[in-house]
Amino acid sequence: MQKISNIKIKPFEDDRVLLSKACKKAGVKESDVKYFKLIKKSLDARDKNAVFYSCTVELSTTPYTPPKKIYGKVNKKAHVLVVGAGPAGLFCALDLLRYGVSVTLIERGKAVDERVQSVSSFYKDRLLDEDCNVQFGEGGAGAFSDGKLNTGVGGNFAREVIDDFLLFGAPKDIGYLQKPHIGSDNLKNVVKNIRNEIIRLGGRVLFSKKLTDILISGGKVTKVKINGDTEEFDDIVLAVGHSARDVYAMLNDRAVMMESKDFAVGLRIEHLQKDINFAQYGKFAELKGMPVADYKLVTNQNGRGVFTFCMCPGGYVMPSSSERETVVVNGMSNYLRNGENSNSAIICQVGKKDFGEGLFGGVEFQKSLERKAFILGGENYTAPSMLVGDYLSGKNSNSFGKVQPSYALGVKKADLNELFSQDINTALKGAVIDMGKKIKGFDGYDAVLTGVESRTSSPVRVLRGDNLSSVSASNLYPCGEGCGYAGGITSAGADGKRVAKAIAVKYGLDLE
Repeated sequence: MQKISNIKIKPFEDDRVLLSKACKKAGVKESDVKYFKLIKKSLDARDKNAVFYSCTVELSTTPYTPPKKIYGKVNKKAHVLVVGAGPAGLFCALDLLRYGVSVTLIERGKAVDERVQSVSSFYKDRLLDEDCNVQFGEGGAGAFSDGKLNTGVGGNFAREVIDDFLLFGAPKDIGYLQKPHIGSDNLKNVVKNIRNEIIRLGGRVLFSKKLTDILISGGKVTKVKINGDTEEFDDIVLAVGHSARDVYAMLNDRAVMMESKDFAVGLRIEHLQKDINFAQYGKFAELKGMPVADYKLVTNQNGRGVFTFCMCPGGYVMPSSSERETVVVNGMSNYLRNGENSNSAIICQVGKKDFGEGLFGGVEFQKSLERKAFILGGENYTAPSMLVGDYLSGKNSNSFGKVQPSYALGVKKADLNELFSQDINTALKGAVIDMGKKIKGFDGYDAVLTGVESRTSSPVRVLRGDNLSSVSASNLYPCGEGCGYAGGITSAGADGKRVAKAIAVKYGLDLE
């Protein structure tokens, strides 16, 4: 087996050219190759006159079959309750069963197909189901937020998340692209396939089941209440997501140690996708084989970090409320990323100077922004929106220009300066101007801003020790993004796997 890196191909060149160049670099004949796999592919568009893909491949002149992982049989050594069927909960439940641990997975929302119907009903009738929406339900918030898998988290667990996504039907290119993307349309089927595998391995999956209370005695959780009914489990994994505010209030009532943490808030910004493509690729923007363009921008304004987040090429701004009489926005795109607009969050770091010292100060800060957005939008889940140029100059927007808002429930022209403090507005405005120096047109007058982006990460962290269990209860395992240990689909899934292994090791079931 050889690993060959830094193979350069043009965007329109195919796998046959890649194989040829790889063989030449490896010093082997194409006819002798018995195994060939593309393992990394990243676009280099720094030089607008010489855009290319840099690839890494594996090849062998002898037959090669990847080793299969051997899993244990489910036994009765432990019965674990996994709470939440987002990426963290799904991958934790899946791996626990593979290790041989009995699992019951509960989710307050519905199965993904029924969940889609609930979301569609909200968009049609503006009647919000607070337990099944864009934040809650099978697949978690990630099922309606693009399916981006790029992450700064490395290691085996992150790679295993990608491998499992491939195993359960994700597009093959997520295995090698530098910025892998499943697409919200594909992710829903992948999630169902994972659920079916959990059931095939002997796990129980229960929907419309909410964790309502826990009883801690002697440093352990002895009982839990699900929809008010009392049950017992050996271990409990909390993978409830960053919007489960009722769960965190309950944990506080039960003296589970948590801490407030910084997060970020801001707005969604939309441009025409073709303008972003041209700004990033220049004359190569319409060349065959070119992907849709993305970006990731960071700046510092008055001591605050401001950055783009969850960039969605060819995507849509999503209504993402999980509580009545609030407006929350997020972004998503389907696999083909062929929508008219591209969007991303532009968000500003906030901390205790903005929301105070209390444990739930950040939660209350989020709620206040979401309520303000609801009022500014007309109190019917329409979102407040305005032109970038008007936001920067402090004017009201009378009409939209070449960029039309994509928010599904419609927008109302409103002054977004009223959402935030002067300090936060100053930071966001300075960031837009600075980012316009990096991407031409980013600060264009007709670009559209919509608010409020408030659910970027959890405002609290449930404290856990080196063995990954809660410092307050030895059999309670805070897990994933909502508990403060991840920041996206891949990292949440990886944390789910990490917690599963910790539980398996505790019971002597680790397979390695």
